[in-house]
Amino acid sequence: MTNDDERAASRRDWRTRIVQPDVAAPGGFMSLAPAVHRGSTVVFQRLADAKDDWRGDRYTYGLYGTPTVLELAARIADLEGAHHSFVVPGGQAAIVLVYLAFCTAGSHALVPESAYSPNRELADGLLKGLGITVETYSPTLGSDIAGLIRPETRLVWCESPGSVTMEVQDVPAIVAATHRCGVPVALDNTYAAGVLFDAFAAGVDVSLQALTKYVGGHSDLLLGTVSVREAAYERVGAMHRLLGLAVSPDDCALALRGLETLAVRLDALERSTLTVAEWLKGRPEISVVLHPAFADCPGHALWRRDFTGSASVFSVVFAEDWDAKRIGRFVDALRLFRIGYSWGGTTSLVMAYLGAGSASRSHGDRLVRLNVGLEAVGDLIADLEQALTR
Repeated sequence: MTNDDERAASRRDWRTRIVQPDVAAPGGFMSLAPAVHRGSTVVFQRLADAKDDWRGDRYTYGLYGTPTVLELAARIADLEGAHHSFVVPGGQAAIVLVYLAFCTAGSHALVPESAYSPNRELADGLLKGLGITVETYSPTLGSDIAGLIRPETRLVWCESPGSVTMEVQDVPAIVAATHRCGVPVALDNTYAAGVLFDAFAAGVDVSLQALTKYVGGHSDLLLGTVSVREAAYERVGAMHRLLGLAVSPDDCALALRGLETLAVRLDALERSTLTVAEWLKGRPEISVVLHPAFADCPGHALWRRDFTGSASVFSVVFAEDWDAKRIGRFVDALRLFRIGYSWGGTTSLVMAYLGAGSASRSHGDRLVRLNVGLEAVGDLIADLEQALTR
């Protein structure tokens, strides 16, 4: 600031100086923790620089991301091997973004029967009203999915494993068959946290995940990402802008912090979950343990081929003499497994899914999903044992 500038500043009213201050902290601060940049309006040095552009090579408006948001996006894209990642307010927002980026009135899409239930609920609600037809298919279909593709098919979904019934899909075979028909494939890769399954090596065009779960890791934020190949960048990015899917930099900072412990948490969760699942497999009350790392789980061979590890969530099917009322008493008797949706946090969770499955593989009212957290595994087994005994 020159002497003239200093004299001009000294004459400004204090009301102006609290809005546009003439002082600032010294620069050059370096920290291990990323800075949290909050902001909506971006200011420009010249009018010629003002441009409403979402593409991220320059900052134009807070809706398209502050440095905190774009750093999270860049780190997720790097982990997944994507061209770019778009950060959205949650996993469901990610699903809606993908549908609306690829489908318009008259379009047809395919989604596995085992997919996250709100994905399937979109078909009968919002998408039906927009003239988009969504057809379900068996998650074990593999390359035979080509027989379901129509001239108006614009999108094929995969979710592997299914988040309740745990079927592992042959994603590379589905991608190969679908791409021969010129149709893109989107994968819900939340189970794998974007790292236990290499979606882009398998050929998918779009990989999404709910950062709410493993990346956040502490059940205290709602975020999602949609990661894309270069060919899908413009289509998804333009729709992301039109939908106004802004996210909180504070939530992104929590996700950035969660990324730093993701590896050690996934390792610990896998060990504990396998121990708990193996114990349940030996209980007479349990008919089937649906965990992709077990040889009798649908798609186990595909899991061994394609995945580098397993996660914290799995399901059990109770014996045939257990009805919904008895299962309800079991769930209510648990003390460490808290009753709640979602998964991937530090706290163990339980939820019963009545009528889960399909006509070809119905589990009736006997399926319960467990999420194993970071509690001592002996305490978790003791909790399950006392609830089963009750």
